[in-house]
Amino acid sequence: MSEQFTLIGIGDSRSPELSREAREVLLSHRVFAGGVRHRAIVASLLPSGYRWITISPPLDGVLASLGAEPEPVAVFTSGDPFFYGFGATLQRVFPHAALRCFPFFHSLQLLAHRMLLPYQEMRHASLTGRGWQELDRLLIAGSPLIGVLTDSRKTPAAIASRLLDFGFTEYVMVVGEALGGPEERVRTFRPEDAADEDFHSLNCVLLMAEEPPWRSFGIGEAEFEGLPGRPDMITKMPVRMATLSRLNLANAGTFWDIGFCTGSVSIEAKRLAPDLEVTAFERRPECEAIFRSNCRRFRVPGIRTVMGDFLDQRHEIYAGGDGTLDAVFIGGHGGRLREVFAVLDRMLSPGGRVAVNAVQQNTLDVFRSLTAGSGYRQLEELRIVSGSHHPITIAAAEKNGTPS
Repeated sequence: MSEQFTLIGIGDSRSPELSREAREVLLSHRVFAGGVRHRAIVASLLPSGYRWITISPPLDGVLASLGAEPEPVAVFTSGDPFFYGFGATLQRVFPHAALRCFPFFHSLQLLAHRMLLPYQEMRHASLTGRGWQELDRLLIAGSPLIGVLTDSRKTPAAIASRLLDFGFTEYVMVVGEALGGPEERVRTFRPEDAADEDFHSLNCVLLMAEEPPWRSFGIGEAEFEGLPGRPDMITKMPVRMATLSRLNLANAGTFWDIGFCTGSVSIEAKRLAPDLEVTAFERRPECEAIFRSNCRRFRVPGIRTVMGDFLDQRHEIYAGGDGTLDAVFIGGHGGRLREVFAVLDRMLSPGGRVAVNAVQQNTLDVFRSLTAGSGYRQLEELRIVSGSHHPITIAAAEKNGTPS
């Protein structure tokens, strides 16, 4: 096997724009790889007797064929092979391979060109075979220009529906279809007009904010939808913000909110750190709809909820593996703080932090005893009185060790 790959980016034009060097590659190679669509575009340019390796899911067999190939392989990709492309896959699987690259414009560049749009500040999100996370964090952060790569499920219509669900109506959608090909079309929509529209299967999207989003620091508890008849069942805003300040969220990747109730802590955490992967646990079924409503009210998509008693959620708890949790707030423990902490101790990464709001002295005493001399560094406690409510002590601790 040679593990020599030349990556050649192309568009959808039936007359590919290839440099002289790229055309020389075609003449000097006998083995080529790419998708079915790529082969249809370049077949007339390939030498007689060539062999073709089709790149399509699942990729394990494709990569095995490429790795076993004794001759150098020219690989065709769409646009730039290193923009969410196959180039990164080859680097990961064959770290010692010899690579050359002849890129073409990727689809979002082409769409910006069609719109005569300066795109140096564009942020990117790929939904191709992925969840909504990349787009969600850019929306929450208020990025004014977002380029989105789509797939057969996360279509422009699905994106429009998500924008409407969470109130991101300040964005205009520009949809580019079959860019560079004979069926090329570029159209501009309001989200409400795109939600029921059909689009060509080859498409990408630009989201352009017509006005800067309104952003605030801290949400008053009266603004949240709460439990009927239970107005005090919410972490008050000064306590909430002070608690989050103890959890080092700016350097965290994962955060758990145990006992989310109205969702105020999870929502505030995600607004402060849009890249954060947030999971919220709650045992009261009536809280789920309230949480969903508050996520939409404050334009915070992407928080994962787990309903039921925390200690019964072993599959959800251990899905990530030991040492994969960076920050956790224990908002409710049902008198079983020791049992909850035992689970969290296993999950917390080195340098990870855990915090609790203690109204009763017993809660504070138990938390202190659990973290004293057991591989944790106790942080300075904060005592806060919010309005006419009882004083609350914010206790937090950091697990010893250096984050990986």
